[in-house]
Amino acid sequence: FDAHMGAVGGEIEPFHLSKVMGTSTCDMLVAPLDEVGDTLVSGICGQVDGSITPGMLGLEAGQSAFGDVYAWFKKVIAWPIDNILVHAQSIDETIRDKLVEEVSDRIIPELTAAAEKIDIGESGIVALDWMNGRRTPDANQALKGAVMGLTLGSDAPRIFRALVEATVFGSKKIVDRFLSEGVRIEGVIALGGVAKKSPFVMQVMADVLNMSIKVARSEQTVALGASMFAAVIAGIYETIEAAQQKMGAGFDAVYEPIPENVEKYKTLYEAYGQLGDFVERNITST
Repeated sequence: FDAHMGAVGGEIEPFHLSKVMGTSTCDMLVAPLDEVGDTLVSGICGQVDGSITPGMLGLEAGQSAFGDVYAWFKKVIAWPIDNILVHAQSIDETIRDKLVEEVSDRIIPELTAAAEKIDIGESGIVALDWMNGRRTPDANQALKGAVMGLTLGSDAPRIFRALVEATVFGSKKIVDRFLSEGVRIEGVIALGGVAKKSPFVMQVMADVLNMSIKVARSEQTVALGASMFAAVIAGIYETIEAAQQKMGAGFDAVYEPIPENVEKYKTLYEAYGQLGDFVERNITST
């Protein structure tokens, strides 16, 4: 229930998708029972009366890999550093170790800085984020990731940008499933390491989802959410909503979709869906 506590600590509210973004994601939404009725969303992790926020229907989805996709690519890039540079005899051992650490720490920030400068769709690369299977919508852990559209001009920043877009497209698939099943989403609340550390990823997500995204200010939303429940149990507040209002830390960043980017991503998202359909139907072994 750690993610549920985090959603409450991050001030989840009805029809706002609370997205815990770390190595993987947990996507949670609460809705008043009298508004959703007997709605059953297919292909998600589950929905439970009273889950997350008492008195509301809690719905949960998620992605099997998010930040882990970036970490995987970092490991690919870092292979020569970890396996060749560490054995270099022409560098003093202390300097060598510091160099390895410094270069490793700079890989993601430098990839991000370069990827931000690449125009949307310019590279022609489309990727699938299924390196660890697919959790939702429609769980299939046999699925594998893919990268399409590589040329001799496809460099690391362009591939990295495609991977970022793939993880965000995976998020949009979840949003689209909720919407297609009659559950509206009015905004997104982001929690976790990726949300706090990567403005680039968050802006891509706002553009792809075409939704406003608020990033929770608290670094410890899980502990904060647990303390909110404790405060209600202790009788300090009557409801979770009252505890959230008094104890919530608010938000420290808001990302708004950029209209011209929203339009550009529609074509890439369609290509992502086509690639996913092809891989699932023709490549996946069960």
